[in-house]
Amino acid sequence: QVQLVESGGGLVQAGGSLRLSCAASGFTLDDYVIGWFRQAPGKEREGVSCIQASNSATFYTNSVEGRFSISRDNAKNTVYLQMNSLKPEDTAVYYCAARHRVFTSSQALCVTANPRYWGQGTQVTVSS
Repeated sequence: QVQLVESGGGLVQAGGSLRLSCAASGFTLDDYVIGWFRQAPGKEREGVSCIQASNSATFYTNSVEGRFSISRDNAKNTVYLQMNSLKPEDTAVYYCAARHRVFTSSQALCVTANPRYWGQGTQVTVSS
């Protein structure tokens, strides 16, 4: 059974940091492109950052470039999103998602938002 489980969300003041984790089970992580998506109330879901399966090429949406960093540990079947210099507009539910590397790339996954598998989400709230 394929599962993606996010953790690490919470409440933080503006300028603070959080580290999200996405633990995968039921499939081999290094065969998949993994992405972090977010959805704020009243807004569409957007791709925040995605990481390639093979060479770990990464993609970041403009609003988080330079502040967020995605990484993967295939041995632990886990992908991380380090979020620094957080802003109130980063407040959202953050989702981890995956699609097989044959069908997508890091940029394509984030831009098209068409993963095969989704996690349940973790809330991130940034207070001003």
